[in-house]
Amino acid sequence: MTDTAAPLSPPPSREPAAVVACMRDEGVFLLEWVAYHQVIGFDRVVICSNDCADGSDRLLQALDAAGAITHLPNPVAEGERPQQAGLRRAFAHLAATPVHWLCHIDADEFLNIGHGAGHVADLLAVAGRGHVIALPWRLFGDGGHDRWPGATLPHFTRCEADPDPQAASHKSMYRFRRFAGATDHMPVRPLIPRPMVRSAAGRPLLNDAVYGDHHIRFRPAQRAWQPRAACINHYATRSTDAFLLRGRRGRGWHSDRAGKYALGGPWHRQANQNGAEDRSILRHWPATEARMAELRALPGVALAEAACRDWFMAETAKLDIPVRPQTGAQP
Repeated sequence: MTDTAAPLSPPPSREPAAVVACMRDEGVFLLEWVAYHQVIGFDRVVICSNDCADGSDRLLQALDAAGAITHLPNPVAEGERPQQAGLRRAFAHLAATPVHWLCHIDADEFLNIGHGAGHVADLLAVAGRGHVIALPWRLFGDGGHDRWPGATLPHFTRCEADPDPQAASHKSMYRFRRFAGATDHMPVRPLIPRPMVRSAAGRPLLNDAVYGDHHIRFRPAQRAWQPRAACINHYATRSTDAFLLRGRRGRGWHSDRAGKYALGGPWHRQANQNGAEDRSILRHWPATEARMAELRALPGVALAEAACRDWFMAETAKLDIPVRPQTGAQP
């Protein structure tokens, strides 16, 4: 496996950073996610996959063979969490590279940076003087789409209107060599005394969460909530068909496989927020489209992506899409 993707603009940050994801059956969304995070300046993209039925493992292998990403096959032992296994593999892989920073997010999450030109280097210049950067979720709804429209960023711009900082979950970007492990949301088991946690605006936060077993937010909440500095655009619901199909895939960290993805259920009502609009991430859309075209031109990539798309269309065609429930604020 290689890490020799073609150079992109902007140049790599002074301290190299990797974005890591654990994926299963995400092939139809994959190239947009990879292209976007390369465009904003991540030096490496590492994707762990397990038990794929849609052919996305073949798409990942084609990208890996071309040097665009690193694909780590992620067989999961009985009783093990896929993300737990994947993070362990990512830590081990990145330990042999020059990478300093790791950002672990999901295929429905896009890092949206407000500083400067919106690049990883801009975020690190402001908030990179510690060991962990808190990245709050901002929830984006389905925007009225019952069927997958073909891309995430240009079609899903409706989001929560008035987020409560006390309820906002976080992902994080961190100096992974300073920690013995990580959960899906943040690093844990520090290897150094007094690790420093900062908001995306560079303000100091409490570090108690990284000493626990599984936390999903940093404190104090008001100081950690800095979405204009940087946040994770979380497209948890996207279209109705994509949301329902996720229930069959299972979850990456928790043990229950389908209960979270009930249409109109607690998570759907919480995540499907359409009361406001935020198009700020679209400043990167032209470059993302161009990078997607470059990736599709790599050997075997377009064919493998088409197979993933065919699988997705066949599986979603079997779904019984109900009359749209009144969930969240509608546009």
